[in-house]
Amino acid sequence: MTEEKQQSDTIVQELGYAINAGKGPASTRLGGGPRAPRLERRQQPKSAVRRIKIFRTAEDNAPKPHKEGGLKIVHLGGLGEIGRNMSAIQYDDEIILIDAGVRFPETDMPGIDFIIPNTDYLNDKRHMVKAMFFSHGHMDHIGGLPYILDKIGDPDIYAAPLTKAILMKRLSEFKDRKIPQIDEVKAGDVIKVSDKLSVELLRINHSIPDDLAIVIHTPVGKVMHTSDFKFDENPVNDKPADIERMKQLAAEGVLVLMSDSTGAEVEGHSLSESDITTNLEKLFRQATGMIIIGTFASLINRIQQIITISEKLGRKVVFDGYSMKTNVEITKLFGYLKMEKGTQISMDEIDNYPREKITAVVTGAQGEGNAVLMRIASGEHRFIRTHKNDSYIFSSSVIPGNERNVQFLKDQLYRNGAKVFNYKMLDIHAGGHGDKEDLTEMIRLIKPKFLMPIHGQYSMMVNHGLLGQAEGIDEKNIIIADNGSITHVEADRWWFDKTPAPSNYVMVDGLGIGDVGNVVLRDRQVLAEDGMFVIITIIDSKTGKVIGSPDIISRGFIYLKDNRDMLSQVRKKIRFLIEKDTTGEINTTYLKDLIRDQVGKFLFLKTQRRPMILPVVIEV
Repeated sequence: MTEEKQQSDTIVQELGYAINAGKGPASTRLGGGPRAPRLERRQQPKSAVRRIKIFRTAEDNAPKPHKEGGLKIVHLGGLGEIGRNMSAIQYDDEIILIDAGVRFPETDMPGIDFIIPNTDYLNDKRHMVKAMFFSHGHMDHIGGLPYILDKIGDPDIYAAPLTKAILMKRLSEFKDRKIPQIDEVKAGDVIKVSDKLSVELLRINHSIPDDLAIVIHTPVGKVMHTSDFKFDENPVNDKPADIERMKQLAAEGVLVLMSDSTGAEVEGHSLSESDITTNLEKLFRQATGMIIIGTFASLINRIQQIITISEKLGRKVVFDGYSMKTNVEITKLFGYLKMEKGTQISMDEIDNYPREKITAVVTGAQGEGNAVLMRIASGEHRFIRTHKNDSYIFSSSVIPGNERNVQFLKDQLYRNGAKVFNYKMLDIHAGGHGDKEDLTEMIRLIKPKFLMPIHGQYSMMVNHGLLGQAEGIDEKNIIIADNGSITHVEADRWWFDKTPAPSNYVMVDGLGIGDVGNVVLRDRQVLAEDGMFVIITIIDSKTGKVIGSPDIISRGFIYLKDNRDMLSQVRKKIRFLIEKDTTGEINTTYLKDLIRDQVGKFLFLKTQRRPMILPVVIEV
């Protein structure tokens, strides 16, 4: 059995384990167990739209004293940033959670794997958490669940079929955690959470199937969470958004619209996936050699387009990259990826077909060093060798901060004689987030009392608020919150609690969750920038004199053999500092602080650099 086939079988076996975890013999649904009772959507009572002009002063939205009951909205991540999305909707003593995503670390966070939502707000409220809903299957909305499971109580968890399958696979990677029951839901379902709260799910479009807008029905009014969305009249492998139900909701009255802000600074309307299909097919027809497409493993609809075009042009399709192969197997299993028998081949079969009849869909379009595209470009891939006139297509936008890596990757491909195409040359990538016209259309459809921009950098949220004002929403009814802001909402006003919830970063490093704080991170930054300088000094406990010559270890600061004169001066300075100040009993703590301070100043004077100085003082 080839390594490629073994990897594929392993993925399928893991999928089977994850999908069947907790599944009882009498159950036909993932996770098993009875669903919570539901309310029929059409039986929901309708309320007339209230058209009351309310005049208020600026102080009306100022922080008010702490209030226990009523409607509160708290974001545990996802505001003023891209990623780690998680929201808590609280009414009296009941809480509904939406999503639990991860954020990927910045370049100044060495060693950090992920940043996850800060759930400290729930520490004394775990018993209040009644239900948790997931909007869709992207990592910035589901990836944090394994890390917070023991911090949110024991809520009923709901997700659409594809989202659930990806969640189950994600959870199965954490062998020390019990996989919770996840109830399967679909667009159009209404879940009765309690006598006070129910949740309605609406079909919306994104770059992955099974994306759901989430509407929480509360006694004070409806709160709608759009999820990541764009409006697409011709989506790939999906149905258009449920516009009619949105209009009905507007007629009934929506109190708060929590809406995706990612595209709030981009003019126009997001591209339809059908337009991308047309442009991709043009490139396929012009391409020479093997077509290697780099894209995100989470862009399921894009992968479907590539498969469809390849089949139309008689090409075989091969996938590479662990996340890519995993997502393909999941979506095939649930029928979200459709391909003819024989279209997909394994890596060890590519030499069995003409090179110009193969399409490779791989990860690494962001220039990651160990990803598939970089290994192909550098000649390190086991099966795909770089050939002159092969065609490389980057069908994903560049994440800010990755520009240099992507440029290096493209340069390397050009050096190999390849043809390279990206979304700036032709519209071959459409983001999953709506641009200004999409966001405006959502506001027009829903006609909310209050608009709360979410999911985006602060500037994006502010510009989203301006779009709301342009559509007639009073400036006082635009809620620009921060992570941790406790937003109280009533029928005709809102305010922030005086005391916000904790919102500092919770960082994941290996098996450690939250144990790397600002102090540790700062130390890592110093080590990365200026290195470290270790000084080991042995002192005679009777005389207070330095025995021998202090040992010095330098890592990332200077090369010792090239700086012998400076090291000799450091040793003399250490001997002088210790023997001058040591009379009687030796205070090692004082001596270490003295060495750290004085040697640090000396090294900065000589090098204009500040390494981390680690003095070790040993009495003998």
